[in-house]
Parts: sequence; structure tokens; C-alpha cells
Amino acid sequence: MNDKLIQELKQKAEELYRSGDYLCSEAVFTVVNEYLGQPLPPEAVRITSGFPVGIGHAGCTCGALNGAVIALGLKYGRTGPRQNNEKIIALCKELHDEFKKEFGSTCCRVLIRDFEFGSPDHLEHCIRVTGEATKMVLNKL
Repeated sequence: MNDKLIQELKQKAEELYRSGDYLCSEAVFTVVNEYLGQPLPPEAVRITSGFPVGIGHAGCTCGALNGAVIALGLKYGRTGPRQNNEKIIALCKELHDEFKKEFGSTCCRVLIRDFEFGSPDHLEHCIRVTGEATKMVLNKL
């Protein structure tokens, strides 16, 4: 995949968040699902709807990272029992480590602790994290 396309898709995920159409995990998943030719119907975005703000506002794992892991599963996940899962496991570990290196944490409450929740600065930060998580996963497809 070329850098120009990755940048366009990153911006699309950011715009889906910025517009209010979707939150972090939903935006990442939607962009990757579309890029892959919609192996799942668009309404499958619902499987990612509980991940924003660190899994339902619990502040745990960042929703953008969770959305990216689900997106990797669209491409490399198992389709039945007892199939080899080494590739998806390795790619998810790479993604996790890259995300943590970039942002210093994978924990939502840590990522947003310097922002007033719902403030413009908080939203811009999360939009950027969403875009970067999208870029990271696209580079693994």
C-alpha cells in the first residue's frame, strides 16, 4: 500500500471521528473494513461500539487500538477452530508495541489524563490517536 493512500485513509478515519459520525474504534474499523472491500457489512461496526473511552468509559485499553486489533482480525484472523493463529498474534503484538512506543501507553485514561474530557483539545488528541492507529494497522495489511 502506498503512502498517499495510507494518508488518505488515515484522514478519513480522523474525519469520521471529527464529524461525530463515529468514535475511535468505530472509525478505525470502518475505514479498514471499507479498504478490504467490506468483508463484513457496514452495520458490523456495532461490534466496535463498546470500545471507546477505554472500553465503555472504563479508561482501559484505548478504543482506537482495540478497533485496530479488530481490523487486523478482518484480514488475518482465524475463520475456524484449530487454525494457525501465529500471524495474527504476532501482528497484534507489533501493533500494541508500536502504539505504546508512539503514545507512551495503551491505556485511555493515561492517554487523555492531561485533557478536560470533552474539551476541544481532548477531541483533537483522540482524533489524532484514531488517525495514527488507522495508519499503523494499514501498514500491517
